[in-house]
Amino acid sequence: MKSYGQFCPIAKAAELFCERWTPLIVRNLAVGACRFSDLHRGVPLMSPTLLSQRLKQLEAEGIVERRPAANGRGSTYHLTEPGLEFVPMIELLGVWGRRWTRRELEDGEIDLGLLIWGLEWSVDGAAFGPERTTIRLELTDQPAGKSAWWFVNENGAAELCIDDPGHEIDLYLTTTLPDIIHLYRGDISLRQAIDDDRLDVHGPARLRRHLAAWFNFSPLNDVPSKVPGTDGPDAIVAA
Repeated sequence: MKSYGQFCPIAKAAELFCERWTPLIVRNLAVGACRFSDLHRGVPLMSPTLLSQRLKQLEAEGIVERRPAANGRGSTYHLTEPGLEFVPMIELLGVWGRRWTRRELEDGEIDLGLLIWGLEWSVDGAAFGPERTTIRLELTDQPAGKSAWWFVNENGAAELCIDDPGHEIDLYLTTTLPDIIHLYRGDISLRQAIDDDRLDVHGPARLRRHLAAWFNFSPLNDVPSKVPGTDGPDAIVAA
């Protein structure tokens, strides 16, 4: 890590946390990702070599600790006490981003892998109760092999399946990748997405009522935009 050559505590902290990718690594660890593969899926443009180097640097600085995996295979990574103290600052970065950054998506930001990774870590498998509820998500603008995803919710946990698990489908969700990204990050509300035909939901009413709880949207989604020309989460109506 490059040094600012200053004794100022702000400079010392910035040396650790303001290097490219580091705040996103801390974000990933904070949401519960602990295996190297899961951490890398949250930063897909970061090379595995660089991620490995950065984790070693953070471990050496006492920000991250590595533990033997519970199953005895490989290691897992976890934030230490000083690492956890940085999480509120990551959340404040998110608040600022919600208020002041643009809402339009550029081509490079329409990232299927990151969206699926985000859903995998955020959805609440307990939203429908303990019995199995299977959701099929179809992205109509994606090629075959990447257009259908299944989430099996059972006993309080949600499991992402890239292949049909063979269970009866309880809820069908149909949308496009840009539309669900806008929904996921709070640019449009669930109600608005459904009313504007940007998200089709098919299934029993008793399950549809719990869909917002299942998505388990981030509290950041409630932060209103202050960018001129936006009037809250439903202002973005075009991808």
